[in-house]
Amino acid sequence: MRGIPVASLVIGIASSPAERRQLAQLLGGSNAFLIVSSVDQAREFLGVVERHPTTAGSVPVQTVITEATAMVETSPPPGLTVDSDRRVLRWRDQEIELTRLEHDFLLCLVGAPGQVWTYERLHLKVWGNKHLGRGSDMHSVVRRVRSKLARLDAAATIHAVRGVGFRLAPV
Repeated sequence: MRGIPVASLVIGIASSPAERRQLAQLLGGSNAFLIVSSVDQAREFLGVVERHPTTAGSVPVQTVITEATAMVETSPPPGLTVDSDRRVLRWRDQEIELTRLEHDFLLCLVGAPGQVWTYERLHLKVWGNKHLGRGSDMHSVVRRVRSKLARLDAAATIHAVRGVGFRLAPV
């Protein structure tokens, strides 16, 4: 199929949060990736259905995989911008002021919509250090940014990837 772009989805399976963070770091450059904690979660996402014969002599039905469509934004929603000169978030014709931390955090996510930013990478980029501590500083910023996006009625929100980090996602 020449001329037709092929979209790929990388699925990583890791049971612990530490392994999921490590996978996210490794896959951070991929356009589309999904990290789950079990094969069952991956099957659920892909729509895998397994049927096993219940009676002797019946013909086994093979595993059926339905087509899965992963919506990965490659750009922020039209009309959503971060004005770094004035440190404001703009959605269409509305604006809301941002703190330095909110600005720097949101700038990371808007610059790579759909891409998961790990806790470590965000902490390094926004706070300038590798220390995570309990993460309450980051969660406070996420809560405030989500609130501001909601106040603007923007078509985007901050999506948490459990045990890994955050990404900008369409509403």
